[in-house]
Amino acid sequence: MDSPQILLVEDDQAIAQAIGLALRGVAEVEHLTGPEALPDPGSFDEYAAILLDMNFRPEQRDGRAGLGAIDQLRIADPTLAIVVLTVFGGVTIAVEALKRGACDFLLKPWRNDRLVAAVGAAIELTARQRAGAAMSLEMIERHAIERAIERADGNISRAAAALGITRPTLYRRIEKHGL
Repeated sequence: MDSPQILLVEDDQAIAQAIGLALRGVAEVEHLTGPEALPDPGSFDEYAAILLDMNFRPEQRDGRAGLGAIDQLRIADPTLAIVVLTVFGGVTIAVEALKRGACDFLLKPWRNDRLVAAVGAAIELTARQRAGAAMSLEMIERHAIERAIERADGNISRAAAALGITRPTLYRRIEKHGL
């Protein structure tokens, strides 16, 4: 089985090399030096996760370029998990990145075991999100019914009301899905 491919967007070549070495055997790393080099929106499906630096020039410290890249990436592929990289003290930027859709952050310098764990979790998250996005309408309906019944503690009347359908309709759909 091929290793998953992740996209690393990092301007510092030494950091990119260190990440590549740390992830050897875990994932294949494609490296870009900045968000301006991001591929066309339709081509993100080949990546299992993205590692994204938040600043791309020595004089930048506000994370604006990274936050803009997160916005761009969320529009291009909302199922793709993003792990941001920021320097110690950049926790405020990391929190904003999480609010905009990143799934995790690592502070530089990082521990390799933490990097591997974060990338592994991001790869799994992308796979789950993509599987969810590909669910058929039947699967979505079944899942919605199961959740509504669970939230209503088995009360069919409350579950039907939560779903916006009548009790007889809910009973028919329960039978249809074998619930």
